[in-house]
Amino acid sequence: MENFDFYNPVKILFGKGKIAELGKHIPKGAKILMTYGGGSIKKNGVYDQVMDALKDYSITEFGGIEPNPHFETLMKAVEIVRNEGIDFLLPVGGGSVLDGTKFIAAAVHYEGDDEWDILAKRAEINKAVDLGAVLTLAATGSEMNSGGVITKAATQEKLAFGNPLLFPKFSVLDPETTYSLPMRQITNGIVDAYVHVMEQYLTYPVNSPVQDRFSEGLLLTLIEEGPKALATETPDYENRANLMWAATMALNGLIGMGVKSDWATHMIGHELTAFHGIDHAVTLAIVLPGLLNKLKEERGEKLLQYAERVWNITEGTEEERKMLAIQKTEEFFQSVGIATRLGDHSVGQDSIDTISKRFIDRGYVGMLPDVAAADVAEILESRL
Repeated sequence: MENFDFYNPVKILFGKGKIAELGKHIPKGAKILMTYGGGSIKKNGVYDQVMDALKDYSITEFGGIEPNPHFETLMKAVEIVRNEGIDFLLPVGGGSVLDGTKFIAAAVHYEGDDEWDILAKRAEINKAVDLGAVLTLAATGSEMNSGGVITKAATQEKLAFGNPLLFPKFSVLDPETTYSLPMRQITNGIVDAYVHVMEQYLTYPVNSPVQDRFSEGLLLTLIEEGPKALATETPDYENRANLMWAATMALNGLIGMGVKSDWATHMIGHELTAFHGIDHAVTLAIVLPGLLNKLKEERGEKLLQYAERVWNITEGTEEERKMLAIQKTEEFFQSVGIATRLGDHSVGQDSIDTISKRFIDRGYVGMLPDVAAADVAEILESRL
């Protein structure tokens, strides 16, 4: 196992009715900016719960944060925070709202000329506005980590950022807030969490049995609980609770400690979202099988471990077991309603050429050297 420093200060408030406890965790007298997305929280009762819990606070609202939150939109909120003296941020929504609000927290005190440099140039973050979170969609793990991903609409760029100052002080996870979500968002969350685990697990062995077994347990939980979410017309609390907690644990840092992580699937997927607006989780389901097939020799040891421990594949040659594990992974994504081919989304060779050139110009893909910029075209072409 490799050396690591693990730090995660987020307090999790999990379960039914936990939104009512918000006032216990925000400093008295704080001026709050509550951020949210398209307004569904005003239809499903979550907004009313939050406002009732914070009736003694001064609250300014900022709605309209997009899926794959736009830098241009978030900068409007930054100006509100600066002008109104806001000192606490409360995103109420899914990963995009949380990611966007983390950027707001970082950008408010940024002293450079262009806040986009926080992402494009990885400019240093020295101060941030405090934030908490009320999660309404299980997917990204943003509720228990210190990173995010932002899109600049003007240039069709989607980039990541992070800093320990951006850990939420607390996050409220009430599974009942997911009851009103369309099934598309539930299934996207399942796939998003699954690939988060895979980016940290299916790389190279470093003698990390704790992380491996934890990762395999999360994958098995998603495989077991995912189809249950689709099978019932009425949401089941235990099912939604298990999916929500699995998604949180998939990207709170723990399973990535002391191991080699990748994130090439995410980096390639971000480009598909930036250029075509394809849902983030869908892009991951498209890219991952192609990447695993490309690297089935280089990552063969972990791929065979994944085949046996997650999919119970123990017979056949090594090549057959690897290929069957990749096939079952794609079939799982399809079983929860995800279309896993580029052709399903009207993406052709022209887009592949554009995306490939962007990576070649950038000079890197993920965090490991086994995926080169020149490989992106081959990976995507295998997914047509």
